[in-house]
Amino acid sequence: MNAAGTRMPAWAAALTGLVAGAVALGAAQIIAGLIDPGAAPVVAVGGAVVDATPAGLKEWAIRTFGSYDKAVLLGGIVVVLALVAAGLGLLARRRAAYGTLGLAVFGLVGAAAALSRPDAGVAHVLPSLAGAAAGAWTLSRLARRAMDSGEEDYVAASRAADRERAPATRPVSGPAGAVVADEDSRSTGPGPAMPAVMRAGAAPYVFDRRRLLTGAATGVAVAGAAGLGGWLLSGTKDGEIARRSVAKMLPRAARPAAPVPSGADLRIPGLAPFVTPNADFYRVDTALVVPSVDPARWTLKIHGLVDRPVELTFADLLKRPLMEADVTLTCVSNEVGGPYIGNARWLGARLADVLREAGIRSEADMLLSVSEDGWTCGTPVDVVMDGRDALLAVAMNGEVLPESHGFPVRQVVPGLYGYVSATKWVTEIRVTRFDRDEAYWTPRGWAPKGPIKTQSRIDLPRDGDEVTAGRTTVAGVAWAQHRGVDAVEVRVDGSAWRQARLAETPGPDTWRQWSLDLDLTPGRHTISVRATDATGYTQTEDEAPPAPDGATGLHTVTVTAR
Repeated sequence: MNAAGTRMPAWAAALTGLVAGAVALGAAQIIAGLIDPGAAPVVAVGGAVVDATPAGLKEWAIRTFGSYDKAVLLGGIVVVLALVAAGLGLLARRRAAYGTLGLAVFGLVGAAAALSRPDAGVAHVLPSLAGAAAGAWTLSRLARRAMDSGEEDYVAASRAADRERAPATRPVSGPAGAVVADEDSRSTGPGPAMPAVMRAGAAPYVFDRRRLLTGAATGVAVAGAAGLGGWLLSGTKDGEIARRSVAKMLPRAARPAAPVPSGADLRIPGLAPFVTPNADFYRVDTALVVPSVDPARWTLKIHGLVDRPVELTFADLLKRPLMEADVTLTCVSNEVGGPYIGNARWLGARLADVLREAGIRSEADMLLSVSEDGWTCGTPVDVVMDGRDALLAVAMNGEVLPESHGFPVRQVVPGLYGYVSATKWVTEIRVTRFDRDEAYWTPRGWAPKGPIKTQSRIDLPRDGDEVTAGRTTVAGVAWAQHRGVDAVEVRVDGSAWRQARLAETPGPDTWRQWSLDLDLTPGRHTISVRATDATGYTQTEDEAPPAPDGATGLHTVTVTAR
C-alpha cells in the first residue's frame, strides 16, 4: 500500500510475485551451477522431501508415475512455489515488507534443505539466499514501475488534463487581482479524471500497465537466461563430452562374455527383448538431478576394515583386466508383474579382486558404498566374494555407461536387489559391519539384505486385452538371479498348471524368456504364471508388497477371447 492508500490491481500484484519468484529461481540456478547443481533450491527441497517421504508414499509414487516420479515431484514443487510467489505479490501490495519477509523465509527453507544433503558444505546455502535477495529486489522494482509514473509523467498528465478541463473552469479572484481556476471545477469538470492519488510533496501514484508488463517481460527473460546459464554451468554438457572421450579410450574386455545364445530371444512381438536397450532400461534412484562426474577427477576410495586402504583413479580402473557379464538388475520396488527389471551386458573390473588387494578383515560383513550424491548402499561381503560376477562397471551394452545409469563407474552385483547392490556414481566403499552401519534405505523400513526373489511376468497378452478365440500365444520373462530359472508354468482359469517352453540363457544371472500356445474359448479368461528356480523352489502364491524385501505372488492377467 502506498502513502495515499492506493493499491495496484490484484492480477498485477500476483504477476509481480510470479516474476520475482522466477528471477529468484533463475538466480539460484546460476549460482548452483557454479557450486553444485544439487544446491539449487528446487532440487534441495525436492531431495529433502524424498528423504522425509514415508516408504508407502514412495511406493505409490513409483507405481503411479514410474520413471517420471522425479519430474512429477519437481514439477509439483515448482507449481507450489509459483502459487506462493503469487501470494507474496498480493501480500506485498498491502505492505512491501510482507513480500520481502516471505521471500526471506523461503530462502532460508531452501538453504536449510541444501545443508541437509549428505555432501553439503557452507557454500550450498548461497544459491537459496542469493535467489531470495534477487527475488526481493525484483518484487520491489516491479512494484515501483507499476505504481510510480514519476514526476515527468505526472506533469505531462496534469497538463493534458488541464487542457481537457479548461472549458469547465470558472475564474475567481485571487490575491492581487490574479485569476485562478476554481479547485472544485478541477475535480468535477467534464474532462476525464486523473488515474492517480496525490502523495505528500509531489507526483501521484499512477498504475501503469505498460511499464509493469515491460518490466515483467524483462524479468522473465532474465530468469530464463539465468536458468539456462545455470544448466550449462552444471556440467550436463561437459558430462556428455567426457563420455565421448572415454569411449575412445575404453579397452576391450580381457575376459569377454560368450555370445548370447541364438535361442535366448524368442523374438515374439510384445515380449521384452532379452537385452534391454540402454534407453529403455529402468531407472529408480533418489537423484533428482543426475550427477555429472568428471572421470579425470573421479576416484574410488576403499577403506574401513581393511589392511591396505586403496584409492583408484578412473585411469587405474581401466588398466585393470576388465571382464564382461550378462546380468539382469531388479528394483526391490517392483510390484508383481512390474516393469522395474532389465538385462544388459556389463563391462568392468571384478570387485572381489579389488577388495582382496585391500585385504578385508575377517570381522567385516558389509560393504557400505557411497554415491557421488551421498546416497549409501549396504552390500553383504560374502555375496561379493563368493565367485559371482560382481563388477565395478564402466560400460553397458557395448557403450560407455549413460550418465543416468552411473557414469563413470557403478556397482553391479548379481542376485541382489538394486538398493543393496547397484550403487551408481560410486566414489567410496567402506568395509564395515551391519551391526555398526546402516545404508540409506534400512532406517526407512527396508531389509538390510535383499536377495532377489524368484519371480515371473506375463508380457503378452496384457491385462484387459481382447484376443482372437482359439490358438493364442502367451509369453513373458522369469528370473531368479544367480540361481537360474529351471521351469515356468501357466494356468488358465484355475485349471492344472502347464509347462511353458523356455528360451536359452547364457547363465543363471539373467532373466529367461518363456512362451506357451493356448486354446482359448470365447469369453473371459484369467491367466497366471509361476517359475521354479534351479534350487527347486517354486514361487509362492502368497501376495506381499515390495516392502521390506521384495514383492511376492503370481502375476495374473484377465483377457477376453472373441
